[in-house]
Amino acid sequence: MKLTQRQVAEHATFQNFANCYVREISPGRVTQHRIGTDDPVDCIELVLAAQQLVLRAELVSHSLCGPHRFGQVWQRRATEGGWRHVEPFAALQLLLQEAYRQLHDERGDAMRGCELELLGRALQSYQQTLRYIEAHRPHEDDDSFIAAEQSLVFGHALHPTPKSRQGMTSWQEPSYAPELRGHFQLVYFAADASVVSHKSVAGPSAPEIVASLVGTGAIETRPGEILLPMHPLQAEALLLDDGIRGLQKAGKLRHIGPAGPEFTATSSVRTVYNEDLPWMAKFSLPVRITNSLRVNSRKELEAGVAMAKLLQRTGIGSDDGRFKVIADPAYITLDLPGRSESGFEVILRENPFVACKGRGKLTIAALTAEPLPGEQSRLERIIRKLCLRDGTHPELVCRYWFQRYLDCALDPLVMLYDDFGLALEAHQQNSLIDVSQGYPTTGYYRDNQGFYLSKRHRARLSQYVPEAAEIASLYYDDRDIQDRFAYYLIVNQIFSVIARMGHDGLIDEEVLLHMLRDRLEVLSRTTSGVGREFVRSVLDRPTVAFKANLMTRLFDVDELQTSNERSLYARQPNPLFAIMAGLYHGDGSALAS
Repeated sequence: MKLTQRQVAEHATFQNFANCYVREISPGRVTQHRIGTDDPVDCIELVLAAQQLVLRAELVSHSLCGPHRFGQVWQRRATEGGWRHVEPFAALQLLLQEAYRQLHDERGDAMRGCELELLGRALQSYQQTLRYIEAHRPHEDDDSFIAAEQSLVFGHALHPTPKSRQGMTSWQEPSYAPELRGHFQLVYFAADASVVSHKSVAGPSAPEIVASLVGTGAIETRPGEILLPMHPLQAEALLLDDGIRGLQKAGKLRHIGPAGPEFTATSSVRTVYNEDLPWMAKFSLPVRITNSLRVNSRKELEAGVAMAKLLQRTGIGSDDGRFKVIADPAYITLDLPGRSESGFEVILRENPFVACKGRGKLTIAALTAEPLPGEQSRLERIIRKLCLRDGTHPELVCRYWFQRYLDCALDPLVMLYDDFGLALEAHQQNSLIDVSQGYPTTGYYRDNQGFYLSKRHRARLSQYVPEAAEIASLYYDDRDIQDRFAYYLIVNQIFSVIARMGHDGLIDEEVLLHMLRDRLEVLSRTTSGVGREFVRSVLDRPTVAFKANLMTRLFDVDELQTSNERSLYARQPNPLFAIMAGLYHGDGSALAS
């Protein structure tokens, strides 16, 4: 039976939440359930003890290392027989209520507020997903950088509210939501140079980069003024700020308005792109996206420039064509007395994807995203085309494709950590791959929020960039780095590729997990320092770190503002350990512990 768009959106919203619940609250147990006179189907059964209910979700496709795909959902009273069908969003509400009741014996008013807040975000995420499904262009085969950025209809598969955005109205979305592919001009301000801070290790200065964004002669500035670009949403908020109004009254800041060429949003919403310009701009936004209010902090501005300088002085990514870091080498902002951030903080990012150079450069998130019913994932389309081109069986193509992918996505990052003590927050949205030739050729990393520097390498790194030693937020103990690196690179990114191929029926997940283990074993022999420690921890530990997105949401934590980053992470069984220890049945399900 063909699902309506509403049903697809509702099912996707439940599937996201249920996958988080199974990972973070209770794994449930695999059972079989007969639907009418059909053969029994595999299901995951979850006991909701606090509500005296049992929930059963059809397991359409099981994954050893990624999210599962669910089908129909049923429920019954714990003390009675007789299953009855339940709508996906109603099942989500049951899981949400159970999570709070299991975590809190005494539910105070504050936690009830968190519960209602999460329910509201789940509903909003459903509504947004439905809107993006309605705007989806079916079977579109555009392989450009920006088409991939704007194709994420469902969002992060292991986040309970992946499309929740608080602060962007329904009438603003057609312009500013990447999924709706809108275009808009930036809003410009002119500020007295005495209240502007900027820095650049690129060829041009930050004010010169901004001038190139708006275009020659588009805005006439007065002597001693510097242009500041702003996202229209942020500009609206800034114009209501008393501190900003004070600068305007003092004659140190002028609101000019929209000007220059049009930009469009990338997948992060707040980084904007124009295919004809060599720079992207990343803004703060007055929008809470998934977990967090998106704010560029002053320390992130400085860290981006420091890391760009490190890349230049060490040659990281310049000699090895398999991997490149997209730098954030410049920033510009307005200074407000008594504040560390004014809201004008703008990160200026290199754009290596100008015009045709963006063909085939896709985020891993877009490559592995769940397809709409009746469609194929981007990764499956690529594999199928290679099969037709080369006359090769899908499993052989997948093996070679995965090897080439690891060449670009795994080896260079492990070696970078081993050589320099520099680990990257290489999750699937920050990681891109060049598949313009079908098989991966080059990996890319972006985002100046995602650098982790080893304290053991601090003295050496300071020789390249002395000011980096003063940015305390960049440095971490290696145990913390290795947990996070394992999550972002292995669990979030590489496991998503394995799970996608498995769900698409292209190859058995166990084959790819063994290939990944083999590659990590090779890396453990070719590294000698922190890189080897990282690799051995991934191979030898029975558990691996993951980001607890549901727990973060249950407590309504803004992950970018919390002072306890460790609380954002938890541990799960490690599939790479399990396959070596023989902890899986032949059908791929886990043996009882």
